[in-house]
This record gives sequence, structure tokens and C-alpha cells, in this order.
Amino acid sequence: MERLTARLARNARSAPQRVAMIDGARTIAYADFWAQACGFARYLRGAGLQPQDRVALVLPNRIEGAVAIYGTWLAGGVVAPLNAQARSRDFGPWLRHSGARFVVQEAGHRDMEQTLVHWEGATSAPLAIELAAEAALPQVDGDDTDFATEGDADATLAQLLYTSGTTGDPKGVMLSHANVASNTDAVVAYLGLTPDDTVVSVLPFYYAYGASVLHTHLASGACIVLGPSMVFPIQVLDAVQHHRATGFSGVPSTYVLLMDMLERRGHDLASLRYLTQAGGAMAPAIADRVRGLLPEVRLFLMYGQTEATSRISWLPPERLDEKRGSVGIPVQDTHWRILAEDGTAAGVGQGGEVCVRGPGIMLGYWNNPAATQAVLRDGWLHTGDLGYVDAEGYLFLQGRRSDMIKTGAHRVHPTDVEEVIAELPGIREVAVVGIDDDALGQVIKAFIVADEVLPRAEDRIKAHCRARLAAYKIPRLITFVDALPRTASGKVRRVQLTEQTASP
Repeated sequence: MERLTARLARNARSAPQRVAMIDGARTIAYADFWAQACGFARYLRGAGLQPQDRVALVLPNRIEGAVAIYGTWLAGGVVAPLNAQARSRDFGPWLRHSGARFVVQEAGHRDMEQTLVHWEGATSAPLAIELAAEAALPQVDGDDTDFATEGDADATLAQLLYTSGTTGDPKGVMLSHANVASNTDAVVAYLGLTPDDTVVSVLPFYYAYGASVLHTHLASGACIVLGPSMVFPIQVLDAVQHHRATGFSGVPSTYVLLMDMLERRGHDLASLRYLTQAGGAMAPAIADRVRGLLPEVRLFLMYGQTEATSRISWLPPERLDEKRGSVGIPVQDTHWRILAEDGTAAGVGQGGEVCVRGPGIMLGYWNNPAATQAVLRDGWLHTGDLGYVDAEGYLFLQGRRSDMIKTGAHRVHPTDVEEVIAELPGIREVAVVGIDDDALGQVIKAFIVADEVLPRAEDRIKAHCRARLAAYKIPRLITFVDALPRTASGKVRRVQLTEQTASP
């Protein structure tokens, strides 16, 4: 099985002028993409990068972000893409935990600059590589064929993806070159991707789903259009129409926004061949709406986890009605089993924890053997998700054991938000949970015990969060309560908080 860098090299040789990526008014062909990746790899090596050194990427989706991933791999480094929307309180723990030697960032990123200026710790601060708007990565010229045949996809570490915030130990999911290549192969197979495909991508590269869209389409020799922000859904539809896109990928909230706009404005989306959805369950009503507005397009509902590289299962579009509510069948070479509470295998239709085994399962959590042992046992990934399998082997999810909140395309640890709210005077206790929402999957709700509920208290709390947290971490809902429900040992009963409230 080839590394993804080898596939990129082959595409650059076989179709050098084919467009690999479109970024606004800028385009880059496969040959130029390959050449820039090689040039950046030489730069990193010349700057002192050693095999398996981590390179943190703090960039929005842009050509240079994608080139940096492949250039880092060619240089023998490990990619650690970080959320560019995060704040200084997030970047410090991530960078220290990963031990990043380099960080690639856009010039003027205040939170990253603040993190590095005030760096404290046993390790030295990573070397910052700053990019101006639309500026290329630093390059060193050389013979590009030096990199064309580097090794097969193996268990060597390729990337660290962080799945939670800054509380305690950040959890860096270790994915190997074999993990990434095998998961890419699986998705390419069921989507039937070819060089004739063009996808509009609005998903960030630091997100496992966004990374999957990037790698599957580059491996196929297809074209990736870096879409505008979902803050402007009309522009996303404009991009699909203008570029005659054959594919689009999004989370449930993405499709709600796009369908609202499509109903009001109307676009010619006849070029679309496939749509993919992951990042939380899509409510059947939303899937019905998408199919009603785009009846000729194949809609792929999918399930995955960062710990499984990205994709665990897919639901064949022709079975959407028959298997309503299912997340489908395992991707190729992947297997699952359902374990009941007593650890025995659950029968058909019996609920339990979803456990997965296959070539996409992570190596473990970076520098966290205890957390690794908790979820990787006897070759199986214990997902923390609950579900059952029907007689045909189709999986139906029933919820999660984890407290992690999935809101849109983001993952939020409750403690991240709780710590910030607790900074305010008069706040005695706070607990944050995710509340089911048809559009976003979940929205964040904060339960607060305060000395006194002052006028406009909710506005002040949200303003405080806005100044200290990324936008997606700000609570949508705030409720003041007299006390928080707790277990006998004093832990907050988050499940009880979730159950006692309804969706907004």
C-alpha cells in the first residue's frame, strides 16, 4: 500500500497540468503542488527537522495548508494540525504536549503570537514560520525526484489530531501512514472517486473529516475547491454551481443552512453526483429534505471517529429508506462488535458499546498510555458509543458514553467552558452539557449556580466567554439553578442535566 505522498507524486507525473486545488482566485496544478511540497520538505530538513519531529499547522484552509501537510510527510516529520480559531489558552497546551519543533501560522495571528511570546516550560518554543496572505511556503530548490519513491504506508507516525480542549492532558490521536492510506482507500472505493471529480470542501483540515476529504480527492487525482465560510451559505452554493462540482461534504448543520438557502434562492446543482455527511448523526427529517431538493444526488450518511482515522461506516444511498436511522456497514477491511455491559457479545438487535477493529484504528494517544489502554484492548477500539446491529449487519447508534460535546464540526470538552464561566465573580458552580439539536447535532448548555442572578446575567456570561473562547465553545443556552445534581462521590450527574432539559 502506497503512502499518500507517493500517490501525489504519481498524479503529478501522469497529469501535471490537472488542477489539484482552487483557493478563491488562485489555482495550483498537481505538478506545482508536488514541487512546492518537495521544496518545503527541503526547507524543513535544512532548518533542522529530524525524522518524526512534529510540525504544528495553525492555518485556515488554504493551498499552503495542504502543501504543508505533504511537505512535512516528505521531510519525515509528523503533522499536528491545530484549530486556527482557537485561543492562546488552547495553543500552549497543544504545542507543549506535542513537543512541536515548528509551527506554521499566518502572520498577525495574535493568539499564536501571544502563546510564543509568553512561552514558558522545559522545552524551547517551536520555530515559527509565518505566512502572509496568499504567500507561498518557504522553499529550497532541488531535484524533486528525491522524494518520488519514498516508502510504503507503514506504522510510522504520520499525524497527531487533537480531539479535546486544554483540560488536563490534551488527547493527541496518533495516526500512522498506514492508517491514513487505508482509510483513504476505503472512502475512495465506496464513493467511486475519479480524476473527473471536483469537490467543494468547507471542512477544516485539522478535523478528521476535513482531512479525509483532502486526502481522498488528492489520491484520486480530483480537484478540491476550498469553499467559502459557511457563514455565507449562498457563496458555498455559488461555488458548487460555478465550479460544476460533483461532490460536497458537510455536517448536519451545514446541510440545514444550504437547504434553507437553496429553497429561497435556487441554484443549478445538476453537476452534483454525491454528498457525504458525518460529524454527528443526521436526523432522518434533514436527510429527507436534502433528498427532496436534490433527488438525483447520492447521499452518503457516514459514521466515524478521529481514533479510527476518520471513517468507520457508510450507508449505501440505495438503502436510506430501508435502513432509516442506520449509519450503515463497516468500511472495507473493518469489523465491529457490540459488547453488552457485562463484556459479552450482544446479539442481533441488542444494545451495547460499539467496538471496532481494522487498519484505520489509531496507534494510541500521544504520551498517554493510560488513556490508550482504556480504549484499545485486544486490538479493538472501544468507541464509547452505544448502538446495536440488525440481522444484516447494519449499525444503529443509540448515544454516547463520553461527555464530549459534538456541535457542528467541532468537539468541545465541557470543562473548557466551565473553567471560563467560573472565572466570573458570583459563580459558585457550573456544569456544561450538550443538548440534542437537529441542525448542529448538539448545542452547548450551561447550568449555573450563582450567588445572585443579576440583570442581563446571561449576556455578561456570553460576552465573557466570547472574549476567551472560540466562537463554537460559547454556550447557546444558560440556565440558573439552585444546585447541581451529583453522585454520592460528588461528581456532577451530567446525564441527569441532559435528561431534564429539552432541545431548543
